[in-house]
Amino acid sequence: MATTSGDTPPTGQWFPAEWPDRIRALARGELTPVPARPAATVLLLRDPADGAEGPGPEVFLLRRRRSMAFAGGAYAYPGGGVDPRDGDSVAARGNGTPPDVTALAALRELFEEAGVLLAGPDEHSLVADVTGDDWEADRRALVARELSFSAFLARRSLVPRGDLLRPWARWVTPEFESRRYDTWFYAAALPPGQRTRNASTEADHAAWLSAAEAVAGFDRGEMVMMPPTAATLRQLLPHRTAAEALAGAADHDLAPVLARATLVGDEVVLSWPGHEEFEKRVSGR
Repeated sequence: MATTSGDTPPTGQWFPAEWPDRIRALARGELTPVPARPAATVLLLRDPADGAEGPGPEVFLLRRRRSMAFAGGAYAYPGGGVDPRDGDSVAARGNGTPPDVTALAALRELFEEAGVLLAGPDEHSLVADVTGDDWEADRRALVARELSFSAFLARRSLVPRGDLLRPWARWVTPEFESRRYDTWFYAAALPPGQRTRNASTEADHAAWLSAAEAVAGFDRGEMVMMPPTAATLRQLLPHRTAAEALAGAADHDLAPVLARATLVGDEVVLSWPGHEEFEKRVSGR
């Protein structure tokens, strides 16, 4: 059984039990990394309902069901892999700029998992309410892949509001993982009139929490999170409002963050460049 030693990560950090063996297999040349699929996720923000200052904007979090094979019990944002039908797959628009298709995937996943739709009749407006039975039927069809996001938008004569998404960060699943994603993290504000809910079949709980509350829960070991979730939450801490956070996203470093694994004797040292607080040391078999 693997045991931790040396500098250990915060208690709430989640690591798959099979990682040490896969890391060693990769180092021996016995494991070929699988390609990282494009994916997108959204930090959906709102200011506290009472307008109180202090804790900063709240972010919408989903807790993955404990029965899930990957990251069971961990808190995460609405998100998932890109569906080729989301839109034309285009190249990035310049240095550190995400491709359009990931923004469309982010909009789709936000609607599928949180019931929030960033789209409107034109490029300057948003739908006000998407809680009716007809909207729910479309949402379920999207989840079941019976309906593509582009067809859904066209049928309802809606324009996707990708301009409301702010690129926040980019993380790539480690090379030793069996399922890998190249994930763009976006931030967006909850539209006036729309309401969130746990619409994900993969989650058993949803919550609006300030970044300070969520980070404190992670640090105390009360909330399990993957490193990208905890790191992006920490980036919210300096901001007092959702608008301030969205404006500050323009200054973020969008270089991809990829875990680095090294072997020191029988010990595996796992680290994320630029995020030393997540370093993990695992020894033994």
